[in-house]
Amino acid sequence: MPDIVHVTYQQTGKSKSTNELGMREMQQKAFEARTAQYLLIKAPPASGKSRALMFIGLDKLINQGIKKVIVAVPERSIGSSFAKTELKKHGFFADWTPNPKYNLCTPGGEQSKVKAFLEFLDTDEQILICTHATLRFAFEAIDEKQLNDCLLAIDEFHHVSVDGDNKLGLVLSNVMSKSNAHVVAMTGSFFRGDSVPILLPEDEEKFTKVKYDYYQQLNGYNYLKSLGIGYHFYQGRYTSAINEILDENKKTIVHIPSVNSGESTKDKYEEVNRIVDSLGDLEYQDPDTGVLYVKSAKSGRTLKIADLVHDNPKDRDKIQEYLRNVKSVDDIDIIIALGMAKEGFDWPYCEHALTVGYRGSLTEIIQIIGRATRDSENKTHSQFTNLIAQPDAEDDLVKLSVNNMLKAITASLLMEQVLAPNWKFKPKFPEEEEQDTDEDDGTIKIRGFKLPSSQRAKDIIESDLNDLKAKIMQDDQMLKAMPGNVDPEVINKVLIPKIIKETYPDLSNEEVEAVRQHVVVDSVFKNGTIEEQGDKRFIRMADSFVNIDNINIDLIDTINPFQKAFEILSKSVTASVFKAIQETIDATRITMTEEEAIILWPKIKNWIAKTGEQPSVQSFDPQERRLAEAIIFLKEAKRKAAANE
Repeated sequence: MPDIVHVTYQQTGKSKSTNELGMREMQQKAFEARTAQYLLIKAPPASGKSRALMFIGLDKLINQGIKKVIVAVPERSIGSSFAKTELKKHGFFADWTPNPKYNLCTPGGEQSKVKAFLEFLDTDEQILICTHATLRFAFEAIDEKQLNDCLLAIDEFHHVSVDGDNKLGLVLSNVMSKSNAHVVAMTGSFFRGDSVPILLPEDEEKFTKVKYDYYQQLNGYNYLKSLGIGYHFYQGRYTSAINEILDENKKTIVHIPSVNSGESTKDKYEEVNRIVDSLGDLEYQDPDTGVLYVKSAKSGRTLKIADLVHDNPKDRDKIQEYLRNVKSVDDIDIIIALGMAKEGFDWPYCEHALTVGYRGSLTEIIQIIGRATRDSENKTHSQFTNLIAQPDAEDDLVKLSVNNMLKAITASLLMEQVLAPNWKFKPKFPEEEEQDTDEDDGTIKIRGFKLPSSQRAKDIIESDLNDLKAKIMQDDQMLKAMPGNVDPEVINKVLIPKIIKETYPDLSNEEVEAVRQHVVVDSVFKNGTIEEQGDKRFIRMADSFVNIDNINIDLIDTINPFQKAFEILSKSVTASVFKAIQETIDATRITMTEEEAIILWPKIKNWIAKTGEQPSVQSFDPQERRLAEAIIFLKEAKRKAAANE
């Protein structure tokens, strides 16, 4: 199946070049905000967040009166990202020199690590590195005021949540309310993949946000030129289909499905064996490194494979140590993992991230894609492929399969939005010149476009747009709208503002409308294609081809933001599967609202005027069926109103 998303980059080298202090572009942006008490850094994998924290932490220790820096990471392997680092030789005023004694990302029980954490607070040592788990356990034994004049840095901040059962979220809330500690939060995505927010709105507003886009990062590489995102659908067991897309000539990380998922065979070790067998014959496993040496059935060459699925601690420590010290493109060919090799895992040579099974968390998808988007001289193209089960109309779990497929496709469309270059949008007034677009700064002027009237709305548009899109595109009602059975204006004017209000209940109607317009316009332009014809520029949006000089918000509101997803579905699955998808969604159709019916009424009249007939609820055209349902709804509403009178 061809890529759903294919993005090309200019290889400018800008994101990897450094200034006189040894800082990359993202690190410079973060360092400019170094005096903030609460700082949130949102930047993609491989952009240098770890070193940005070192720069900020050292400045706080030396110039801002902070006495200690505590760095918390989600798992032990990521602790190495914060190891001793020479910064002075690159122009910075100090080196990052943590005492190995207080690097608690080492083997051992939590009890001894908590003891070391408490000891650290009473010493003159300045830097401690630990896991999220150690931080949680340590907070059961200390008073928050012991963190006065300390900096708490939380890596992979999306692990935090305001859910009452999320202990890391409780730790953060208490630190902010009961101490004067500074906080630096770092994440590649602020979206957890569930309905629970990371921070309460009143806490979130306290953070100064530094955002560095995925496109800025990848466009500024030296070697990587393109990134593809695609899906491959299978029936039966994935282990019999994986050899169709697992290319031994590409450095690949394979993530097999969770044993609790529908795609799993429930025997993860046997799944690894089958993947290895599909590649060739196992010759031997190196007793010192744990590397599997497999003779390829296709080429006859020897493949080096790492198995991170088997959980024997001794064997896993061996292979993890080997992977940490990979220095050459020839050191490993394929890594097979389950829960590992995601966040913070660094294998720059990786070309292909092959993930089996639907992933519910968009953050997890971003993290997995990030394993393949490191810049390395061995590749010009990176690929993410999701191998997912095709819904079977005869299967009792068809509803679950359909939902997973829809969420997987919308996740890829969101990634396209994340990976695309950013536009700026402004209102266009009648007295202005015809030319809409300022090519120098990528600004497009739109008639009827509304700018945000408050700083709160501006901040959401500036910093949270992709995360808000994630919430919108993974909403159950929006998923049911995907196969073209809901009018575009209803999607844009009813469903999207409803989700914005639920996400930001403090916004006024005017603020919601400004945010809504930015979401819709940004989505339509990033899903569209801009073409030049002579001195004019046109945008192809779904079924429309429009001169940019004539663009207006009313026209954009008639564009279905899910049009591309609908096309993907209709082209990539069989007719019987597509019918099963539509029938499944029809069975759980969204309830008709008065707002939707009002918007559809003029379209109903136009339909009758053109065809001479009322739209039929039995029609094969999903939009005609929805118009027919609107008539039924309006008749019923009129009947109820008459009865009440």
